[in-house]
Amino acid sequence: MTPALGTRYQQLAKRIQQLPPSGSRPLTVAGKVAGWITAKATGHLDGLPGIHVEDEAVHITASPRQRMPLNAVLAQLALSLKDTGCLRGWRDELLDVIGEGRRLAVIERAAVRPLGLLTKAVHLNAWSPDGKLWIARRALSKSTDPGLWDTLVGGLAGAGESLDVSLLRESNEEAGLVASDIEGRSPLRIILRMHRRLPEGYQVEDVLVSDCVLAESVKPRNLDGEVSEIRLVSLDELWSMVEAGDFTREAELVILDGLRKRISEGLIL
Repeated sequence: MTPALGTRYQQLAKRIQQLPPSGSRPLTVAGKVAGWITAKATGHLDGLPGIHVEDEAVHITASPRQRMPLNAVLAQLALSLKDTGCLRGWRDELLDVIGEGRRLAVIERAAVRPLGLLTKAVHLNAWSPDGKLWIARRALSKSTDPGLWDTLVGGLAGAGESLDVSLLRESNEEAGLVASDIEGRSPLRIILRMHRRLPEGYQVEDVLVSDCVLAESVKPRNLDGEVSEIRLVSLDELWSMVEAGDFTREAELVILDGLRKRISEGLIL
């Protein structure tokens, strides 16, 4: 399987490392380089408090004249993007705004892609004792990749959360798992930072994964309604689904990494 894994991984890397959408400009937040804003979003934000549009970049700062701290400027920005149709839905979830490795502020989750802001996604490769993998199918109501298969657990770190806390929260919401179910998991490791053009903007995302073996007595079940089906698949079934393109790109990346790790540990011969 190793040569096929390497080839598949290289093919996937080409699909998830892309330049920003045409017309995008660098975005700074509080003086720190933080993202890539789309031309469409720039057009709708010009003139708002705290937004400074220049030919080479767009800058977001607090607006003392309007007595608006940075978070307030970003909240108004997100609402403006929503009102002008730049967002895919509205999540009522806040994510950290990160620039040059620092947490600068928070913003509505739906606004991060038009601004090309960095997000951090945590995933769990959950194996059975006999070497099968638990996978989950995304609900048809999902705005991104509806109906495609995913890792059992995968989601974005919320504002102010540590990555480990995010993984525990997502594991409970998406698979009904509690801390004791995954206490033997491996530490989260970063696979790569992906850059992908999306219809609504630009996905800049650190992809992190942890691996665990779930006891036979543990039966994952979705609690948040974002998953339509959970299955346990053999390696042959898993590989057939990978080759058929049944997984999201992020999930395929995480699964390929998990398979390579298990091969290196001698768990797959």
